[in-house]
Amino acid sequence: MVLLPKRLTFVFSLIILLLSMALTTQKTPQDFSKQLFDNHEDFKEKTITKRRFKHNDIVPLIENLPFDVQKIGKSFEQRDIYQIKLGSGKIKVLLWSQMHGDEPTATMALMDIFKFFQAKSDSFDALRAKILENCTLYFVPMLNPDGAERYQRRTATDIDMNRDALRFQTPEGQILKKLQEELQPDFSFNLHDKGTKYSAGASGKQATISFLATSYNHEKEWNATRTRAMQVICGMHDALQPFIPGHLGRWNDDHEPRAFGDNIAKWGSSLILIESGGYKDDIEKQFIRKLNFIAILNGLQAISEKSYKKYKLKDYQTIPNNDRYLFDLLIRNAAFVQDGKVTIKDIGINLSEKNINNATDFEYLSVIEDLGDLSTFWGIKEIDAKDLKVSLLSEFPEIIQKYKISEKIAQNTELNLDEAASFVLTKDKEVKYLILNGQIK
Repeated sequence: MVLLPKRLTFVFSLIILLLSMALTTQKTPQDFSKQLFDNHEDFKEKTITKRRFKHNDIVPLIENLPFDVQKIGKSFEQRDIYQIKLGSGKIKVLLWSQMHGDEPTATMALMDIFKFFQAKSDSFDALRAKILENCTLYFVPMLNPDGAERYQRRTATDIDMNRDALRFQTPEGQILKKLQEELQPDFSFNLHDKGTKYSAGASGKQATISFLATSYNHEKEWNATRTRAMQVICGMHDALQPFIPGHLGRWNDDHEPRAFGDNIAKWGSSLILIESGGYKDDIEKQFIRKLNFIAILNGLQAISEKSYKKYKLKDYQTIPNNDRYLFDLLIRNAAFVQDGKVTIKDIGINLSEKNINNATDFEYLSVIEDLGDLSTFWGIKEIDAKDLKVSLLSEFPEIIQKYKISEKIAQNTELNLDEAASFVLTKDKEVKYLILNGQIK
């Protein structure tokens, strides 16, 4: 056994101690999610407060940005489509929003993100610097401005441009394909809205934000490109979980060969799909806008630092699938009297939006979607009508007069499936609830 001099032994011990300290204090990526949540109002684009905005509302905002702003083409009706470029890093990221004209939530969030990157001298300086040093970001907000003008899904040619990745018959689809070919982005963010009645798994919770690492073939295989998208999604999921626990979902990954997301994944870009659903009483999706802001910046941070690599497929698979277990209004245990006999039924009511005032506003249309035992479903809003009877509006002229209910609705003689939902719930002829066009009054 060789004995080292005491001094040399001390030096070796010190080196080992310093190495140990370096390993234990190694910096991990900072989680900015809570700070972004708390400070979102500082970066919010205040001129946009409702989701039915149009192309001419965002053009001045885009053209005044102190970034590399380019017109990269025109829509079918000759509206300019813009690209905003930020950063100088090697990792190329392409983000586009509103390829469906009635899906504006992420466009609002992108306007907030532009303001975030203009800010300085605050606690986010390190985050901005890291993203812009390691990434080059290419944003295309409102890819379908003609659809946005009408607040409709499709383009002015009535083609769903997200089913135009094979034929390229829309000018908007041609623009996206050209970008993909020229940029060859490492990552792509495909930003959408979806129906508000999707649930996060078999639950009563709306799937407020849902993610998807799109499949590039019918076998739904996992290559390195798709795996990277999945890993970034896991990080965004974890970032949002504290704010909306149980309200996060995973979109169906069946391969759609006509869709841009599936094809861009096949063409070599890690495609991250974000779907903005619903959240109770967030009709204008301003809270969900905030969640998009956090999720996208978290994803960009993970990409810039490559911190997403810690996630495994099993983490992604724990995110519940989107499902359809929700009605806008579910009335449980209501008594129906027919031919002197009482039948207990649940009533599932759904609402849809009809554009009015040149698509700047909307009115609800209601429908009785289902009747019977709906005990395996939930309502975004619910009424327990135990001991209450379904009664017709015609029995209550004072209500008809007060709410100026049309004669057609007031004279309904029965409550039927697939018709508008207007009726009252009574107990001993006393009105307990008025349901007018599917809404509780």
